[in-house]
Amino acid sequence: MRITRRLALSAAAAAPFIRSAAAQESWPNRTVRVIVPWPPGGSTDVLCRLLCEQMQQKLGQSFVLENRPGAGGNIGADALAKSAPDGYSMAPLTLGAWHINQFLYSKLPYDPQRDFQPISMHWELPNVLVVSAQHNPANNFQEFVAWAKAQRGGISFGSPGVGTTAHLSGSLFVNRLGIDGTHVPFRGAAQIIPAMLSGDLTCAMDNLASYVPVIQEGRMKAFAITGPERWPTLPNVPVMAEVGVSDFVVTSWCAMAFPAGVPSAIVDRAAATMREIGQDPAMQQRFLRAGASCVWSTPADVRARVERERPMWREVVRISGAKLD
Repeated sequence: MRITRRLALSAAAAAPFIRSAAAQESWPNRTVRVIVPWPPGGSTDVLCRLLCEQMQQKLGQSFVLENRPGAGGNIGADALAKSAPDGYSMAPLTLGAWHINQFLYSKLPYDPQRDFQPISMHWELPNVLVVSAQHNPANNFQEFVAWAKAQRGGISFGSPGVGTTAHLSGSLFVNRLGIDGTHVPFRGAAQIIPAMLSGDLTCAMDNLASYVPVIQEGRMKAFAITGPERWPTLPNVPVMAEVGVSDFVVTSWCAMAFPAGVPSAIVDRAAATMREIGQDPAMQQRFLRAGASCVWSTPADVRARVERERPMWREVVRISGAKLD
């Protein structure tokens, strides 16, 4: 009887590890819902579709996107936070959900530190300062700054919404350069680009991925990129440091996440799959053509980056004066 009791206790102690291993072996065994907190056609949506296409091939189950845009990504982020922690709901969360929105809103419907389980970094990209080739006479960064400062009534700069990295980096840009600039929020790059091409909007400092085609077509001029180095598909466009603006490295990034509480075995399998995708040279080239870097990381790396960048974004939000309630 003592042996039977000892075996029972050993089996009970081992049960969590057996269940964890079983979860990893069987996940996913049905469709995974991918909540995209931004509209169809934007950078996050396009890059998420590239990833999910590969996830489906490698894991043998469907990854179905569900766009839940609105409130600077808060609607989709909240939907993820309130999903069952079973590994069948995930989302590409950008900077707003991880830390910016907590400085913009007096109250969030979710807690970014408590309610999300990071999986892996997904993509990273810089912003780019662009103007309409037809409606702006400047041919480089210095000429644009001089032209902008000479405009009576100032200039206008667009973004996909208050509190986005395009808004905040645009606000930081006009503040640092002493330009009289007015922020004009839009729903996304699909509305910003026509406004610039028609001459109704001066410029934007928006996510590079949305502007690569119109820059390469010559319909827009790109004066500077906010990344640490030049972008491979736009080698003639300098970074901010090269045009004389120091300490202006602003990159947007996205990390895939589950709701908090998903079994670690599932998190580990999802992260390992994303690492395999991120290391694929063909995928890296597809992301570059779309205007982003395909990246991967451990879940702990995501949390560490959020903590490291939080003070910077708190200060940028303060400079912008943005507040949403």
